[in-house]
Amino acid sequence: MNDAPLGLLFTLLAALILISAFFSSSETSMLSLNRYRLKHLIGKDHKGARRASKLLERPDQLISIILIGNNLVNILASAIATVIAIRLYGDAGIAVATVALTLVILVFAEITPKTVAALHPEKLAFPFSLILLPLLKLFMPLVWAINSVTNGLLKLMGFRPDLQNDEALSQEELRTIVSESGTMIPSRHRRMLTNILDLELVTVDDIMVPRSEVFGVDLDDSDEIILEHLQSSTHTLLPVWHEDINNIQGVLHMRDLSRVLVSGGLCRDTLKRELQTPYFVPENTPLHTQLRQFQLKKLRMGIVVDEYGDLLGLVTLEDILEEIVGEFTSNLIEDSEEMHTDPDGGTVCSGTVHIRELNRHRNWSLPTDGPKTISGLALEALEAFPSGEVAVQIPGYLIQVLEIEGRTLSKVKIRPMETSEPAAAE
Repeated sequence: MNDAPLGLLFTLLAALILISAFFSSSETSMLSLNRYRLKHLIGKDHKGARRASKLLERPDQLISIILIGNNLVNILASAIATVIAIRLYGDAGIAVATVALTLVILVFAEITPKTVAALHPEKLAFPFSLILLPLLKLFMPLVWAINSVTNGLLKLMGFRPDLQNDEALSQEELRTIVSESGTMIPSRHRRMLTNILDLELVTVDDIMVPRSEVFGVDLDDSDEIILEHLQSSTHTLLPVWHEDINNIQGVLHMRDLSRVLVSGGLCRDTLKRELQTPYFVPENTPLHTQLRQFQLKKLRMGIVVDEYGDLLGLVTLEDILEEIVGEFTSNLIEDSEEMHTDPDGGTVCSGTVHIRELNRHRNWSLPTDGPKTISGLALEALEAFPSGEVAVQIPGYLIQVLEIEGRTLSKVKIRPMETSEPAAAE
């Protein structure tokens, strides 16, 4: 080497620095690959992804072959650089070679290639795997010997390098991935995906039509009243009861209405025969469970009951689907009648409006872990039933009671509060 021309030595040095850059960028690109995208590409039979996945099955072996190659190349480059520097600068060349080679390796063989690899891992990792796999097979005896020592030390420290890391995602991690997906998933689709994840946290009590708003047929009513109910109904399924709403006799599907009407009148016997068996749902049933039950039983409506068998309300398949995809067009007119925006920015609505529904419409974050309706939320904050118009503050919002009918808050107004606003007096 001492007799080799300087031009040849400089060429060898440049080649060794490029090889060092290859090993450095290989390490970063391989370890920066997205494991889930890698599995996706493997499913599409991407050859580069398959090679990279095979290398990543044993990361200890991958790191070993990269470090072996990188260290050999850097040591050889250091020797050549020293020879060049001594020829040019004499004994002072050793110090010059040390400083110069350190800077060159840092810039051209470490920082720059690793930065590029971190920014574009797939573009580098997949073609580099064509070289790394044969190298690993070629130097497997050396890799095995080194890994035997290092793995023994790791086991003494309590680590198991031979075991794969658990790559399963928790629900919260999956939610974060969906939320941070950016433009890769449209915002509407992101909301739907997160709503699906939320089904486990929501129960039928949160979305059911409460008992006081259940629309159905009471067999104790006259034929004229029952006919009026049937003709004015906008619902497909109607619960039918006798004497008391807790005494549900069945469910009438409006497609069977033509058989119930005889010569413009009502045939009660036919009405009773056409009733479908009611399907009862226990309170606090999670929505994802109830959705599955509706699917298995081929049903669209369930009657929510408490532990004593008393009716609490109705839940429909449409209610659950709205939790995923949002409100259906057919409900927009109804919503506008019971919920509208006031000139000052507040929302005036019926006290029976569900908190989750208001949150969804206004993109608010009213608490949903307690009362289910705006009326219940206001009463919980007031801690007493009001005798007239009153306002109460909850964290971040101001609720005003506008109308009271009997024992219910028929109309309330709610608006977000600025942090600088003073607290409202009750």
